[in-house]
Amino acid sequence: MFAAASRRLSPSLMSCSRRGLATAAATRPRTAIVTGAARGIGKAIALRLARDGYDICVNDLPVLQAEAESVAREIGSMDGRRACVALGDVSDASQVGDVVATSVRSLGPLDTMVANAGVARVKALLEYEAGEFEHIFRVNVGGVHNCFAAASRQLIAQGECTPQRPGKLLAASSVAGFRAMGLMGPYGATKFAVRGLVQAYALEMGPHHITANAYGPGIIGTDMWELIDRELGKVAGGEVKAGEMMQKTAEGAIALGRTGVADDVTGLVSFLAGKDSNYITGQTQIVDGGLFLT
Repeated sequence: MFAAASRRLSPSLMSCSRRGLATAAATRPRTAIVTGAARGIGKAIALRLARDGYDICVNDLPVLQAEAESVAREIGSMDGRRACVALGDVSDASQVGDVVATSVRSLGPLDTMVANAGVARVKALLEYEAGEFEHIFRVNVGGVHNCFAAASRQLIAQGECTPQRPGKLLAASSVAGFRAMGLMGPYGATKFAVRGLVQAYALEMGPHHITANAYGPGIIGTDMWELIDRELGKVAGGEVKAGEMMQKTAEGAIALGRTGVADDVTGLVSFLAGKDSNYITGQTQIVDGGLFLT
């Protein structure tokens, strides 16, 4: 009945309706979903966007529920900010749909999706079992697609995106998505794939006033990179102290002479999620201190 009524509306009335939605969107707080937000870069992104004025839906796996709830409480303690927790596996499209539904129900219309969740392994290519290889792709590539698809459907259905306030799709790529890294073949391949997926979403979602971009961290001092550091150290032989492999890389290859911290990434994500990037889409921006020069 409602669909039929909508079809009978004149173009001028439909235009007025869209303008009304856009006006309402311009005055309400923005909301964002951040996946993999219980710790590491995801947590830092969630906190930064909250400081920027976003209400945040914190997503991570059920095993990290306590950590996710802690992040949500920290955001909720900020003046005027709201947060909710929506647990789920990004590699499962139905669970991602539930995450989006929880966010909208708890915080209101969606503005931004940050598909940050990902996994990495340090292993020679010939040592991978098929299941391991496929799991990395399901999370790192399938997860981005699931998040972008669910968010895009929600943004289109809301009818609030405009050139002045576009919907935002952001994904985690990596420096490994620009240049292959030994012993991290599948991980790097997924990050190359994320760049292509972001470009495709930029082309298809552009007419809906939705932008799609990615951020490509370099060596950042998080739990994931500490694990990578330890595993690379084992391959190098002998006992290697925590952070030693990363430090050697920093001294020899990073232009700024240091590895990064999570806040080095959040500034870029803040820009991509903000109004100053409204005319940027389909791009993957590296933030690595000058490790790889493009």
